[in-house]
Amino acid sequence: MTVKSSRQLYSFLMAGSALCGIAATSAQAQTTPQAAHQTAPADDASLAASDAGGGLTDIVVTAQKRETNLQRTPISISVVSAADLENRHVISLESLADGSIPTLRIAPMFSRSSALTVGMRGIGTLGDSNQPSRDQGVGVYIDGVFMGRAQGLGSALYDVERIEVLKGPQGTLFGRNTEGGAISIVTKRPSGEFGMRATVGASSFNGREASVHLDLPRTGNISVKLDGLITTRDGTVDNPAPGQHDFNAYNKRGLHAAVLWEPMTNLSALYSFDVSRDETTPYYLQLLSKNTGPLLVAQPDRARVANIGVPQPWAIGDTQGHLLTLDWKVSPEIELKSISSARNLSQSQNDNGSSNLGVFIPGYSNNSNFSRFSLADVWQSQYSEELQVIGTLPQVNFVIGGFYYHERVNDNAWTPYTNKWNADGTGYTILPTPVQSQYPFPDRASEAKTDSVGVFGQTTWTPAMLNDIAHLTVGGRYTHDKKTGSLDKVNGLDSNFLLNASWDHFDPMVNLAIDVTPDVHLYGKWSTGYKAGGANSRSQTFRAFNPESVSTFEIGAKTEFLDHHARFNIAAYTSAYKDMQVDFIAPVVTVPATTRTTIETMNANGNGRIKGIEADLTVTPVNGLTLTGSYAYTDVRLPLAANPFQGNALVTVYPVYTPKNAASGAIDYVLTMPDSTLRLHLDGNYSSSQYAMASDPTKSDSSFIVNGRVSLGDIHMAHGGPSMELSVWARNLFNEAHLFVKANGGSSLGYYGIYNEPRTVGVQASVKF
Repeated sequence: MTVKSSRQLYSFLMAGSALCGIAATSAQAQTTPQAAHQTAPADDASLAASDAGGGLTDIVVTAQKRETNLQRTPISISVVSAADLENRHVISLESLADGSIPTLRIAPMFSRSSALTVGMRGIGTLGDSNQPSRDQGVGVYIDGVFMGRAQGLGSALYDVERIEVLKGPQGTLFGRNTEGGAISIVTKRPSGEFGMRATVGASSFNGREASVHLDLPRTGNISVKLDGLITTRDGTVDNPAPGQHDFNAYNKRGLHAAVLWEPMTNLSALYSFDVSRDETTPYYLQLLSKNTGPLLVAQPDRARVANIGVPQPWAIGDTQGHLLTLDWKVSPEIELKSISSARNLSQSQNDNGSSNLGVFIPGYSNNSNFSRFSLADVWQSQYSEELQVIGTLPQVNFVIGGFYYHERVNDNAWTPYTNKWNADGTGYTILPTPVQSQYPFPDRASEAKTDSVGVFGQTTWTPAMLNDIAHLTVGGRYTHDKKTGSLDKVNGLDSNFLLNASWDHFDPMVNLAIDVTPDVHLYGKWSTGYKAGGANSRSQTFRAFNPESVSTFEIGAKTEFLDHHARFNIAAYTSAYKDMQVDFIAPVVTVPATTRTTIETMNANGNGRIKGIEADLTVTPVNGLTLTGSYAYTDVRLPLAANPFQGNALVTVYPVYTPKNAASGAIDYVLTMPDSTLRLHLDGNYSSSQYAMASDPTKSDSSFIVNGRVSLGDIHMAHGGPSMELSVWARNLFNEAHLFVKANGGSSLGYYGIYNEPRTVGVQASVKF
């Protein structure tokens, strides 16, 4: 098949959408010490019909701190393979915000893509995840290393083998701050064999990308792998100010090097280093329903040009990290592993995306300053060490270990005005120097330190007396957290509010799995998770808050049928959500005018209740064709919480970024031809409406996003030489528009919100040696 033009591509994908279900290569799973039938690497997940019989192959994951068969691991897991990432043109975790895994919800921190909010099963962060002493409810790990801050999560992904999404509390093996679940990103290791992949591409909005992945041949007992990438794009909403960046632009680049030393067959040391720079501008915050001045005109539809031109520099994130993984297989029964890491992050956040609202001075007044420019800088360093003892005995598997984590974070913030109205609001000028209405720079500044120690263990017993069909797993983790810090600036003045708090927590887990048949597996699980306490740097007194926790009962079934041509997995759960941490924002003070946002974090009394169902279906009806579909139902009931700015009156709290219904589906077709391979991909992702703010009953829009890719690969440029792949891809193929943030600004402002990205179409060319 030859695609002669983008119009033909569009017509083809439109036709394919009639066959498409609703979107993401996702799987749930069940584990026993035994292996199932044929096993394949995770990056073949989308090509699950590639074995000789055209049936589904198995996928290897490491969710249990050891390699296991995904389908036989008794926890709910979704896997995004390397092929899935390529098909969806995923460049960072934020690209998964389209809902490819229905129960996983990723969003920018309000309008800032320089920090991400990550939620799962209705649990994430009910407030500002930028806080130095505030943790998220879903842990993100890269090659086993915990990423401590929301900042930096939007950086470009390197050569990823797979992303494992572990749903529900992972308090036993993954520890603190995984009460909603964990995201484990696994990158490709050095292979010891020469290979290179080079890719260049171009896309809408002046997008450009290039990447090189180089595997060097083994020299002695040392293998080396090098990765480099750059991806850049202009904004999707024009900024009228001359010489300034547009809104929702990015420029991401990074380098990664890995060295694998294998002095013996049972001993290895893997060292890796990564460095990246992530330059972004904020999303554009639109006035939706009310004209508040001659130039502040409501834009109910997705804007292409902003109403007001403003200074908008890059928000710049620099990260670098070192990782050393030691692995010693002492015997066939015992394996020792050490994971040591040190990382540094600096992130400036320059957000002038709310100028359209005339924030804090609704409308206009004679010669008044306006356009609140939010400047926030964060500096973080972290060190972690994890030791594991992994045992495999005839009827017992076990993991025991210890974990230490140290983190230091500093931040400051300032919110000056950058623009000035003329006398009647019919024009404005950009101020040569930003003007703060009341407080000098910085408005606030804080420091926080964290020391966390954990000891964990988990064992699985498979009694021979029951013919190895039952598997009982028990585990637990003890965690001691200590946080210290200070709020050094409040309203521009020196202060000395201190944080000195510590907490101890134990997270147990019990799991019973039954192999009904070789292809039908049932499990029941009880587990808990915990998120540490802290203090809010936006508070005027650095008021401390306590940890929150979740306890979850889950049952699941994992099945394969039609001679391994179909797989259906389903899980149902109920969770008790206790002492949840909720942010409350102080009412805006207009006289004297202030741009400061004051926030207090409180623990709600009582238990919330979360119930849900997750289902995944994968079918290979004919050789080369794979159909997948996933669905998540999430019902969240949160207790009332005391609002300190309303005399501790009990108010309703709304679950953030948690649609009640979400679904995804994909169709993948592979046609092998004599001189090339044709690959077709189409996916669709649906989400019902959801809340964007814990204190606002306004819901965002429902959404349905379609992505597609067509590639012609394995084109050999010379006999025995390199091969080429040419591809065309599209994100949001039908240019669907929806508000993923919508809020009520009151009688003076009306509704405002943030729209999703418009359609993006691109082409790529890759050469593989």
